[in-house]
Amino acid sequence: MEFLIPVICVVGVGLIVLLIASVRIVQEYERGVIFRLGRVMGAKGPGLFFIIPIIDKMVKVDLRTITLDVPAQEAITGDNVTVKVNAVVYFRVVDPVMAIVQVEDFRRATWQIAQTSLRNVIGQSMMDQILQDREQINDTLQHIIDEATEPWGVKVSIVEIKDVELNSTMVRAMARQAEAERERRAKIIQAEGDFQSAQKLSEAARIMNSEPGAMTLRYLQTLVEIGVEQNTTTIFPIPIDIISEFITAKDRQEAAPRAKLDESAGDDEN
Repeated sequence: MEFLIPVICVVGVGLIVLLIASVRIVQEYERGVIFRLGRVMGAKGPGLFFIIPIIDKMVKVDLRTITLDVPAQEAITGDNVTVKVNAVVYFRVVDPVMAIVQVEDFRRATWQIAQTSLRNVIGQSMMDQILQDREQINDTLQHIIDEATEPWGVKVSIVEIKDVELNSTMVRAMARQAEAERERRAKIIQAEGDFQSAQKLSEAARIMNSEPGAMTLRYLQTLVEIGVEQNTTTIFPIPIDIISEFITAKDRQEAAPRAKLDESAGDDEN
């Protein structure tokens, strides 16, 4: 009996160690992929479960959305403009077994395919499209990356282009283009304003011409506006019709002697 006590103690300690080694706890956002003698048995979790020590092996997989920062990629656009574009990719694992079995490192694989797809899409797009239609490019990138990672049990939900870097020469050219566009719009707006102003003035002149008293009221209104600033100068507007009468009378007076001279010269010749 004295020899059995140490053996029982050793066996008891061994059973306790095996029991502790067989206990696994997986968080709510994780899954444990179980391999038994090299064969995949499926994914377990979350919570507490047991595995067979030495025979079973567990690999934890995080199911939360992962943010992947794609570094700046230098590419040439479809219209031969060199740009540097970086992006961010949001993805998560939807099938833990495939994410472990089908690819060695699903994070690194997704990162590499994101860089390659970004360069390819930028190379097929025009510069104006990259600057103005980012949503369409983002959707194209998301579709390409998601299609490539689907066999790995990875779902790409969002792809966003963060920044587009241009060389200084292109920045200056775009600044000149924007300045010329602004000047063109300003000239068009000014021309439209002059056209509308001319239309309104023409209508006002037509109305005043039809109403003789309207011009007098306009003269009086102008005098009131001038006198607001307490000016000592008094301006009396003279209608153009009065001046034209004086000019016409003067022309008649000058034309009468000339007509007489012409008549006398004709009589002398006869």
